Amino acid sequence: MSWDVVLFDLDGTLTDSGEGVGNGVLYALDKMGLPRPESDAELRKYLGPPLWTSFTDYAGVTDADDIAQAVVYYREYYNSTGQYENKVYEGIPELLTELNTAGKRLAVATSKVDYSALNILQHFNLDHHFDVIAGSDESGAERGTKALVIAHALSELKMCDGTPIVMIGDREHDIHGAKEHGLPAIGVLYGYGDHDELSAAGAFGIVSSVPELRTVLL
Repeated sequence: MSWDVVLFDLDGTLTDSGEGVGNGVLYALDKMGLPRPESDAELRKYLGPPLWTSFTDYAGVTDADDIAQAVVYYREYYNSTGQYENKVYEGIPELLTELNTAGKRLAVATSKVDYSALNILQHFNLDHHFDVIAGSDESGAERGTKALVIAHALSELKMCDGTPIVMIGDREHDIHGAKEHGLPAIGVLYGYGDHDELSAAGAFGIVSSVPELRTVLL
């Protein structure tokens, strides 16, 4: 299968952001007076989903104002420190260059707030590979789910109907978001999800490494 357009998730797909995201979550939970996750495995659940979903599903925060405050605290840490506790997965810059050379159009579709995604991609000199960098809005009111972020990315790309498009991501939210738009999604196992999660979500394919992803895309 060949795709003309490739949408990439950011955290767990292009960069290993686990340390910074995890530290931001712990900072927010501490500020809110909420218990920390009991294990690294519990903390890893926060890596990937939209923040609003994570604080509800994993910390039990249900009040809308409390969720919004937890997100504010998270960003207080993440925007100053956490976004730089991050590294690009080995082989990603080369893969993006090869996809550009092959004439593929690339976009980022991330649950991270849009300005943060742009900052990170610029920091690692990856931003020039992408026609569109789409993230959530500040409050999540307009693009608070992966499906809405993908819709925004597709709108910004301004493509003709029928263009072959694929989504690449590491969590079930990436797969579900793509399926809402009738798009296939490839799950990557070098990020924060596992095979069972991606398979149950209905991934079109699952790869273990960046070289395997290159084989599928090129």
